[in-house]
Amino acid sequence: MTAYKGIDVSKWQGEINWSKVKNAGIQFAMIRATFGWGEYKDKCFEYNYKNAKEVGIAVGAYHYSYATTPEEAIKEADWCYSVIKGKKFEYPIAYDMEENRIATLGKEKISAIAKAFCERMESYGYYVCIYANLYWLNNYFTDEIFQKYDIWLAQWTDKPTFKKPYGIWQKSSKGKVDGIDTNVDLNESYKNYPSIMKYNGLNGYGKEIPAPPAKRGFNAGQKVVLKNAKLYSSAYTDRVSNYISGTYYIYDGIYFEGRYRVTNSLSNVERKPMSKYVTGFVDRYDMR
Repeated sequence: MTAYKGIDVSKWQGEINWSKVKNAGIQFAMIRATFGWGEYKDKCFEYNYKNAKEVGIAVGAYHYSYATTPEEAIKEADWCYSVIKGKKFEYPIAYDMEENRIATLGKEKISAIAKAFCERMESYGYYVCIYANLYWLNNYFTDEIFQKYDIWLAQWTDKPTFKKPYGIWQKSSKGKVDGIDTNVDLNESYKNYPSIMKYNGLNGYGKEIPAPPAKRGFNAGQKVVLKNAKLYSSAYTDRVSNYISGTYYIYDGIYFEGRYRVTNSLSNVERKPMSKYVTGFVDRYDMR
């Protein structure tokens, strides 16, 4: 399983030496852009964005939420968009939900707030995710949220215990990285987010679909490693039937609409009937 090393930062990390951060092996950074709505912009956002990009670190952004209604969440999305528009982000735009006073609203209302922000940002052409800690994720969100949006899990432990799929794991709040004078949050991501953004023309990128691979660009029987990969019943549906992780094999190497058929055993490759031995279709960019 490929795990990309990252950090998340805000004004609280002060002036960061991004060249040193890059040399320390950091591959991506989630940068606080905004909080609330109106005039609340992280004072280090522009500096962090510019300098991280200049040294080749992939970046995403996050908005810290104070919204207590869907209407306020839409205002937050509009404010966030006004700050980040015109920039390119290789990682998602995250909605940071952790305010204690919001927790009192209950699962249905919190989910409605999250959905309102995410839908608004999606309407602007951004790939979104929701940041929350383990307790919030287990108690304050409906299943619809997990089905529609990526999750950025905050759980400061040696091994995460969240049972649903997540794309990013914030594993520590006390990391030490050369180039940053303070403690910094450490993260791992498990998806090739830069490819997702560029392939789909999201987060400020024009659509940069690569030339289609040869019909058998992935060979039948080739091993692929999946982490929380979306599984589809066909090449054309948008409905996710499941999420799968582990070792799988390319069933026949035929490329359909950005997806390949996979099977869970090497002995199943190209066996017939296909319906019996194919696990499903997986997006090309989810394959390692």
